[in-house]
Amino acid sequence: MTIQTTRLSDPAVRAFVAAVNNHDRESFMALLAPGATVTDDGSDRDLDDWVDREIFSSHGHMEVDNESNGGRSLIARYSNDTWGEMRTRWSFTVDDDGRITRFETGQA
Repeated sequence: MTIQTTRLSDPAVRAFVAAVNNHDRESFMALLAPGATVTDDGSDRDLDDWVDREIFSSHGHMEVDNESNGGRSLIARYSNDTWGEMRTRWSFTVDDDGRITRFETGQA
C-alpha cells in the first residue's frame, strides 16, 4: 500500500518526494546541503547531471511503499520516461539544519 507523501515521517524526505513528484527542481535543490552527494546502485554520481537526467528531464515520480529508519529509508516504485517503473530503495542523510547531505538509491 502506498504511503501518501504528506504522511512521510521525516520532513526533509517528505519535501524531497514532493519536489520530485511536483517536478520542482528549484525546491528540490534547496533541500540539499552544499556539497551534497548521490549514489546510484552503489556508484557515486555527479549530482547535477544525475538529478537532471534521472528526475527532471525524464519526469521522475516516486510512489513510496515503505519507510524505515525514522523515515530516512524508503522502498518506492520509481518511474521516469527513460527506465519506466522499477522498485527502488532510497536512503537519506540529513544534517542538523534539516538539509539532505547525501542520498543513495538503487534497485530494491
